[in-house]
Amino acid sequence: MEFNLPKDQSSIIKVIGVGGGGCNAVNYMYNQGIQGVNFVICNTDAQSLEDSPIPNQIQLGPELTEGLGAGSRPEVGRKAAEESIREIKDILEKKTKMVFITTGLGGGTGTGAAPVIAQTAKDMGILTVSIVTTPFKFEGKRKLEQAMEGLEELKRNSDAHIIISNERLKEIYNKMTRSEAFSQADNILAIAAKSISEIITIKGNINVDFADVEYVMRDSGLAIMGSAIAEGENRAIEAVEKALSSPLLSENNIKGAKNILLNITTGSQQEKLEEIDQITEYIEKLTGSSDFIMGLCTDENMGDQLSVTVIATGFAENRNVKTKKPVENEKVILDLEDEDENQNENRYSPKKRTKSEADESQIKLDLDIENDAHDFSTSDDDENDFNERNMFGDDDENESESDDLFKVKEVENTEKTEEEESPEPEHSEAKPEERYSGLSGISERKSKLKSLSMKLMSNEAKVEDYETEPAFKRKKMNFDDESYKSSQNDYSKFSIDQDDDENGPSLDKRNSFLHDNID
Repeated sequence: MEFNLPKDQSSIIKVIGVGGGGCNAVNYMYNQGIQGVNFVICNTDAQSLEDSPIPNQIQLGPELTEGLGAGSRPEVGRKAAEESIREIKDILEKKTKMVFITTGLGGGTGTGAAPVIAQTAKDMGILTVSIVTTPFKFEGKRKLEQAMEGLEELKRNSDAHIIISNERLKEIYNKMTRSEAFSQADNILAIAAKSISEIITIKGNINVDFADVEYVMRDSGLAIMGSAIAEGENRAIEAVEKALSSPLLSENNIKGAKNILLNITTGSQQEKLEEIDQITEYIEKLTGSSDFIMGLCTDENMGDQLSVTVIATGFAENRNVKTKKPVENEKVILDLEDEDENQNENRYSPKKRTKSEADESQIKLDLDIENDAHDFSTSDDDENDFNERNMFGDDDENESESDDLFKVKEVENTEKTEEEESPEPEHSEAKPEERYSGLSGISERKSKLKSLSMKLMSNEAKVEDYETEPAFKRKKMNFDDESYKSSQNDYSKFSIDQDDDENGPSLDKRNSFLHDNID
C-alpha cells in the first residue's frame, strides 16, 4: 500500500505581510531562507504582488481598488480586506496555530487591512501576534495620527504586539542607506519568526513546544522578544544582553514582566550549568518575580556558539518604564524658582570677591556722595524755575572747582581674594571728609555753586549781562575803579643812563617803541 503525502505541507506558523511595508518585510524573511513557516503577502497594489517571489499572495479588494493602492486612506484598506475576507480565511484554515501579522502603520492598506486580518485570525482561535512599525516624524502629522489609530485597533484584535520604531531607526542608523536601514527593522521580524519556529520544531533535553509559547503569549498585550548568538568565554552573558537590548524596539525593558519564555540552544559545546545560572540570574534581576518557562536545545550546526531567545509578556497596562535608548546629549532643565530661592539663601552668606570688585564698590560710593553735592533744590520757590545748563564758564577757578567734584582716586587693580563677612559693602575706606572739611564744607560748596548759577536759572537772565559786566563784579568783589584805569601809568618815561663818561650818569628818555605798550 502506498500513501501519497503532500510535498508542500502547511506549517502551523504563518507570517502574513500586509501593505507595502509588510510585504517588503516578508520578502526579506523569505530571502533569508527561514524554514518551518509559511509566508503570505496581502496588498491592494497588484504591481507589488507581481514583483514578489512569494507564491502565496492575496490581492485585497480587486473590485474596489482595481489593482491600485489605497491612497493612504485606511478606510479603503479596511473595505478591501473585508472584500477579500474569504481568501484570507482559506489560508488561515490550513493547519494554522500561530500567525505573525506584520505591517507598516500610517499608510492606507496596512493601517486599515491589518486589524481586519488580525481579528479574523483571533476569532478562529489562532494565536495572533502583530509586529508593526511606526512612521518617521518627517512623514507628517496626518500619517502619525493614522498610525496611532491603527495601532490601538490592532492591539484590541491581537493576542500580543511588538512595536518597532522607525524614528529610532533614524537615530541609530542615520549614516546607512535607506535599504540598509530598513533591513535592520526587517531583521527583527525575521528573528522573531525564526526563534519561534526553532522553539517549536527543534527538540531538546528540556523541550519547549507550541503549548508553552501559547501560554506565554495568549492575550498578553505588549510583548518583548529578542534573540542573539554569542561565542567565547563570556558567551552566556553576551547572548542574553544582546537579546534584551534591541535598540529598535519601542519597549525593550522587561521590568515587570509576569511571564518569561527562555530557550537556550547550543552546538557541539553544550551549555554549562554555570552559564545557565548566569542567564537566569540576569533575567531575574531585570524582571523581579516572574513565571519562567525554559527550554534547552541542541543544534550541531551551531558549533561553539550559544543562542538565547527570550519572550517577555504580561506587563501591566499603561506601564511607565524607560526604554533603553542610544546615548544622547542630556538636556539640563533648570527650575528658575528653585534657583532664585537658592540665590536668596546664599545672598547673606560669606563669599569671596576680588579686591578689584571691592574697589569698584568704593568708587561707586564716592560718586554717590559727591553727586549729593549737586542737589540745588534748597527751597520750594525754586521748583518752578527752568533748569538750564550753565554753558558759560565764569573763570578758570570755577572750572577747577567743578572738576574736583568728579575726580576719583585711582585704585590698584589686583586679583587678591579676601573674605567678605557680610553682603553690605564696607564703608571704612570711604572718607569724603578728606576732600571736604565735614558737612559744613559741602554746604558751603552748594551755596557757592547756587549763587554762581542763580542768574542762569532765572527767566530774566540775559546774555547781554555776561557780555557787558566784568566777571569780578559778578563775583561781587570790591575794587577801586580809578586804580585800574588803562590810562593811568605808575612808571616814569625817563631812565638813568649809567654809561661811563666825564659828566657822570644822565637822564635818558625811553624809546616808546621799545618800552611802551603801543596799543
